[in-house]
Parts: sequence; C-alpha cells; structure tokens
Amino acid sequence: QVRLVESGGGLVQTGDSLRLSCAASGRGFRNYAMAWFRQGPGKDREFVATITPNSDSKYYANSVKGRFTVSRDNAEKIVYLQMNNLAPEETARYRCAAGLSAVPVTAAYADWGQGTQVTVSS
Repeated sequence: QVRLVESGGGLVQTGDSLRLSCAASGRGFRNYAMAWFRQGPGKDREFVATITPNSDSKYYANSVKGRFTVSRDNAEKIVYLQMNNLAPEETARYRCAAGLSAVPVTAAYADWGQGTQVTVSS
C-alpha cells in the first residue's frame, strides 16, 4: 500500500558515518512499522533496525546497536537510518520496508523499497 524509495547511500571509508532516508508515498504511513534490512554480496538478507509507528519503540540488530539510529518523521513520511562508525563488513544494499509489526523478520513486511547501496572501503 505504500511505495518506498531509499536514498543516501554511497562510498565511504571505514569509520565514516552515513544517513539513509526512505521516503514513503501513499496513505497509511503513520500506521506502519518501518524497518531497515541489508544484503551484502554473497550474504543473506540481514535485519538492521525497526521502529514502531509512533516511535515509541526501536529495535536493532546486535551488530549495529549503539552505532545505528532509526528514526521517522510521520508528517513528512520519511524514515531515517543514521549509521556511524561503519565497517567494511557492512557493505550492502540497504532496503527499507513497511509492515504491521516492528519485528526483525523479513516476512513481517509487505512493502519494500528497491534499496540504496552502501559501500565501505577498508
């Protein structure tokens, strides 16, 4: 029911920071949990972070906890992912997704963006 378009990816060096954005169109954004997933070359899709509709709860993968921050602006229908102290292992295509529950599983999200590439050089 929502279209999602990510932006903000790019090439950075180890230790750099980057902020990704996910812009949503369509109605109902305020009711959706939003999440970020990533998939690197030769790797499975990995959960990164999720946020509840009213930002009352946020959940992070252990690998990014303390370094990444997910947030959202419901008025503008945008969800963000602030990524700090990036490592080469985090090179991946990052996708945002909308679902009915803020849980760390792919199946919970029905609508997905096409992703934005993040490359972290050594």
